[in-house]
Amino acid sequence: MKSVTVVGSGIVGLTSAISLQEAGFRVRMVAKERFDRTLSNKVGAIWFPFEIHPKEKTNHWPTLAYTRYEREIQEGNGVAFIPFITAYTPESNIDWTSQLSDGKVRKARPEELPKGMQMAFISEVPLAEPHLYLPHLFERFITNGGNFEKRELASLKEMAGLDSWVINCTGLGAKTLCNDDDLHPMRGQILRCEKMDIPSFADPTKRGALSYVINRSEDLIIGGTDYENDWNEREDPADTTLILNRLAQSSSSKTPGLLEVIVGLRPRRSAVRFEFDPVFSTVFHNYGHGGAGFTVAWGCAMELADLLVKRQKH
Repeated sequence: MKSVTVVGSGIVGLTSAISLQEAGFRVRMVAKERFDRTLSNKVGAIWFPFEIHPKEKTNHWPTLAYTRYEREIQEGNGVAFIPFITAYTPESNIDWTSQLSDGKVRKARPEELPKGMQMAFISEVPLAEPHLYLPHLFERFITNGGNFEKRELASLKEMAGLDSWVINCTGLGAKTLCNDDDLHPMRGQILRCEKMDIPSFADPTKRGALSYVINRSEDLIIGGTDYENDWNEREDPADTTLILNRLAQSSSSKTPGLLEVIVGLRPRRSAVRFEFDPVFSTVFHNYGHGGAGFTVAWGCAMELADLLVKRQKH
């Protein structure tokens, strides 16, 4: 049994590690922080192909992940399928709709649209609540024989020496480790609120004015922001006001009860880096998933496991 080390413990790292275990590899995980201190633990975690490229892969990976989430549903692990309204314009990439089976997606009727929304799809999509799903995945990884080591790596060279194969799932951390000028933050601020009787939706049609609502089992996530090259991880009261004002423009509901303001930096790239390193041949890069980590993680992980199985045979 060949050993593999996965670097990073967010949703991309955890799904990669479990997929490799399922393919028969012995897997260790090394990360600067545990899963509960990663970006993945801060997000709404709805299946939503947002700001991720290349197009041909971002049609394939979400489809694989969608099917995997159907098998992931377990009592108490945070995975469920919910109705979700997604706005689009004539210029939007709506290829994802053709990947869903009949009955899973349709065009919204005018009376179903939030205020101000012109066109949208309604689809049944996976939701994976991070505070439940991430510990569930981590426990599975450990139960499957995995080991976790909390350790900060200083360089790509140090990473390459960890194992016969190393999977780089360090997200935005790869910017420094890999000297990756293409990788940059897309700042997101969201509000965790008390539950309300409003539909879940996303409106990504206006650059710099991303708006969404995600109903979860015990709370409501309202977003958001999508500020490029913004490294500010502190709460901005002006953004909180902006998010609440956008909600008021799209819904007749009362102002939600605010529980928490959360800020995270999405790892944005012109295209997901999904390849072996050209210099350090033991390292496979799997980072730069933008705002779609939970949407594509399983798809990337499953393709990665298949790739390494084939490599092992040759």
